[in-house]
Amino acid sequence: VSSAQFYTTTGIARDAAGNLFVCDRDNHRIRKITPEGVVSTFAGSATTGLQDGTGTAARFNQPYCIAIDAAGNLYVGDRMNHAIRKITPAAVVTTLAGGTMGDQDGTGAAARFNEPLGIAVDPSGLIYVADYINQKIKTVTQTGVVTTFRNKLAFGLTTDAAGNLYATGYTNHDIFKYTPSGTLTTIAGSLNQGGNTDGTGSAARFYFPSGIVLDPSGNMYVTDAYNHRIRKITPAGVVTTLAGNDPGLTDGVGSGASFNYPLALCGDFSKQVVYIADMANHSIRRLIVD
Repeated sequence: VSSAQFYTTTGIARDAAGNLFVCDRDNHRIRKITPEGVVSTFAGSATTGLQDGTGTAARFNQPYCIAIDAAGNLYVGDRMNHAIRKITPAAVVTTLAGGTMGDQDGTGAAARFNEPLGIAVDPSGLIYVADYINQKIKTVTQTGVVTTFRNKLAFGLTTDAAGNLYATGYTNHDIFKYTPSGTLTTIAGSLNQGGNTDGTGSAARFYFPSGIVLDPSGNMYVTDAYNHRIRKITPAGVVTTLAGNDPGLTDGVGSGASFNYPLALCGDFSKQVVYIADMANHSIRRLIVD
């Protein structure tokens, strides 16, 4: 696997068989990594565009974020195409919504996004999108109907089995949650208060938190991008630093490890592992979290 090369890794998802799917942003591809570490191109090519098709016949323009549903379908925020793409397990790529920069609810190509940088899918198949430049969270149905869920800046998104939505605030430096009915709760961090402090709830500080994932016990794991660290948040809101230090590319334990702008992550909690898209190191890292 060390012989494989990526160019700006910004999103990562894992399927039930243990394969990882990576947004290789500046190569305009979705890459697949098997449990044995074999890397291949799953969809897309070096040629940019907005083209549906199978595997390398499809075209993306900076695919940025990725999520997976229970059936193994992938959903991609295609950043500079301002589109939401769907990829089946057979690598068939279709455009669910968007394709033109703007800010518009609607169906299919009539909808508009402006740099969709975060994506999640809930147990019912409803897709949530962090429409970043528009500072909105939008939903997309499986038939491509786009609706504004909340006017809120978000970046990383994830959902739980109850349909709650969890998000990172990135430039707001906070972590928050929406219930299915839309009730907002801040879990950790404080609005517009950047820093690097472990603590509980609003006493904790982040600096551009980006990716987020939940384990079955409700613990959250966050890539704290500008702090170059991986943070853990318990259900009670207690924030600790699991790994990372000054920017670098060093394997090790806790603060002995280093990252360079870790942007996204996904989990295999049957093995107590998270996989990290370490963006500026153009690499995928593995962290044991038990």
